[in-house]
Amino acid sequence: MKTPRFFSNLVRNLSGTNQKYSVPCRRHLQYFVPSRIEYRRLAMPEVQMSNTFQYPEARRDDSVVEEFHGIKISDPYRWLEDPDSEETQDYVKNQNKISQPFLEDCDEWKKLNQKLTKRWNYPKYSCPFKHGNRYFFFMNTGLQNQDVLYVQNSLDDEPKVFLDPNTLSKDGTIALVGSRFSDDGNLFAYGLSQSGSDWTTLKVRDVNTGKDFPEVLEHMKFVTASWTKDNKGFFYSRYPVVEGKADGSETAANENQKLYYHRVGESQDKDVLIAEFPEEPSWRLQTNVSDCGKYLLLFIMKACKDTLLYFSNLEGSDAIKGKLDFVKVVTEFDSDYDYITNEGSIFSFRTNKNAPNYRIVNIDFNNPGYDNWKTLIEEHPKNVLDWSNCVNKDKIVLGYIDDVKSVLQVHSLQDGSFISSFKIDIGTIVGFSGEKKYSEIFYHFVSFLTPGIIYHFDFAKEKAEPIVFREVKIEEFDNSLYKVEQVFYESKDGERIPMFVVQKKASSKQEQKPCLLYGYGGFNICIQPSFSITGLVFIDSFDGILAYPNIRGGGEYGERWHNAGRLLKKQNVFDDFQYAAKHLVESGFTRHEKIAILGGSNGGLLVGSCINQRPELFGAAVAQVGVMDMLRYHKFTIGRAWMSDYGDVEEKEHFENLFKYSPLHNVHAPKSLEEQYPATLVLTADHDDRVSPLHSLKFVAALHHAIKDCEFQKNPLLLRVYSKTGHGAGKPTAKKIEESTDILTFMFKTLKLKLTF
Repeated sequence: MKTPRFFSNLVRNLSGTNQKYSVPCRRHLQYFVPSRIEYRRLAMPEVQMSNTFQYPEARRDDSVVEEFHGIKISDPYRWLEDPDSEETQDYVKNQNKISQPFLEDCDEWKKLNQKLTKRWNYPKYSCPFKHGNRYFFFMNTGLQNQDVLYVQNSLDDEPKVFLDPNTLSKDGTIALVGSRFSDDGNLFAYGLSQSGSDWTTLKVRDVNTGKDFPEVLEHMKFVTASWTKDNKGFFYSRYPVVEGKADGSETAANENQKLYYHRVGESQDKDVLIAEFPEEPSWRLQTNVSDCGKYLLLFIMKACKDTLLYFSNLEGSDAIKGKLDFVKVVTEFDSDYDYITNEGSIFSFRTNKNAPNYRIVNIDFNNPGYDNWKTLIEEHPKNVLDWSNCVNKDKIVLGYIDDVKSVLQVHSLQDGSFISSFKIDIGTIVGFSGEKKYSEIFYHFVSFLTPGIIYHFDFAKEKAEPIVFREVKIEEFDNSLYKVEQVFYESKDGERIPMFVVQKKASSKQEQKPCLLYGYGGFNICIQPSFSITGLVFIDSFDGILAYPNIRGGGEYGERWHNAGRLLKKQNVFDDFQYAAKHLVESGFTRHEKIAILGGSNGGLLVGSCINQRPELFGAAVAQVGVMDMLRYHKFTIGRAWMSDYGDVEEKEHFENLFKYSPLHNVHAPKSLEEQYPATLVLTADHDDRVSPLHSLKFVAALHHAIKDCEFQKNPLLLRVYSKTGHGAGKPTAKKIEESTDILTFMFKTLKLKLTF
């Protein structure tokens, strides 16, 4: 599951761009059959895909029954929750024996793969970020499996490779994650994950020599190292040593995270235990050392929203001998807090406490009671304050979202007054770097038609203007041939939903093009304009249209938007997505049988629920690493954290709500050709320890059982399980291209499309 605090950059499953390196910060309606008159699908294509597949038949164990609030529910495929059983592994192999040849054994797969590979092959950069006297940045020359970290002594200096993850494995499945430099820039703590797992090992490198210290830190997920200002060590969180394997293919829940302090050069067994909360096994711990170095901030989360805030006074790393005493500032899980900076005991935080669009507050740690908090920058009445960062000693850069587009402003740290704004085209700031002690900032802009422009600005220069530091150009890509429009449509309850539509300028609505409809809708995550190689190849190869509806559950309009699509209001998310398809057809963009829907993780849940509820709206569906079993999602890996969006099955009203939309529990046999499932491709990965593959396996087993004797299901329902990959983070470029090729080939074959090249 992609959570907003740690993983917001991962929701761009459709994207071929570099990740969001350095922007600060950071689930009671009936299933219904639509009226044939109001919502009747347009005529099906004359050529139907015959159901010639002999799907592997999963064994049903009807003895597995669980009772929820007096209701007994069968779980016949629970045995598929064991990834190590021979029966599960055989099931996966037999599914791949059907799906892989269907996808790959055709000339079109090769052609699409060649086109994707060619388009993907362009340089990708992060913003430069300064540490000490050096600048660092990530670059990928085009087809490298992992991005490479470079260093240079000045912005004009020749860059040198500082760390190349591609040298760590032959297949590119070891990725760099969670890196942090010491305050003086001379030490580098960096995490490595393997095969896409969230499990991370941490190492420390001497920046001057390029050599690693001997220690290797283990048993970590979602790691960030917070260095003490004397540069001798850092705080980090880790899980206890678990029995059995811990390589990303296991399903055990992650519990009892503890906070430690590590001194560079020492073995992990000498690390000092700083804090633990054995009475709260689901709590996750994240720290910040204050800019002045005198305070340790402890942020505590148990879900994917709302944090507790504690702090401790630091007297230097040499004095850290055991557990620290913490002062509790925020003691209720009711809001989010992101540290910006502090001036003495006055700390500035970005928060949505009594501010759904977020504001900046000052808290005096000498008197931290809520009645003493002072608003530094008021909540904007419309725009969402997405992130904030202190730079140049006394300025705060604010990143706002205005109708899904980025806005960049500068305010005073002293009194919060507006200073200036940066001119931003319609698009997204996907990267930012700048620190309080430096006058320079860099920000990275992308849009649907802009692969990347990095701007440089120096506050120390009078009358300075942002300059283009680096602009990405792609050979044979002419963005003037495309157009982007933002439309608004009404959802089922009348809510006005924005949606971006991207297509060739020469396209005409009356031509009713094939459409790729992408959605997410959860965890306060915003789906803003991004540059997508897969999306552009869809447009170019099939004369198609891309559509990105900003459905509720996301954070495009603050907490109001998020709350309107979570817990008991989760059905709004599915309605918004379904009405997006309806709007696209009614507006003449496309036809229902030409719409392919795509979503990953929480977006995979979206796809699974929508094909159960409104199969006639779509021609094809691709669900990537989706959450499909809504009655047991909380029992695996980090799933308990998602209760903030989905709800607690132990509560009767939440159980009833989850049961009504859970993809696994609402599978059914179609009663007519018109109501058959669209052609569906379910994708998962063997090392996904965010959303375990068991969700996808159980869902497909239930689908195949439901339709095995059904004369009306002609469209294929396929499962593809990838090896040595995970939820998405750190996925090698070669595997990204392979997966994108599979998706586009599936759409080509099932939607009966024609290649235009």
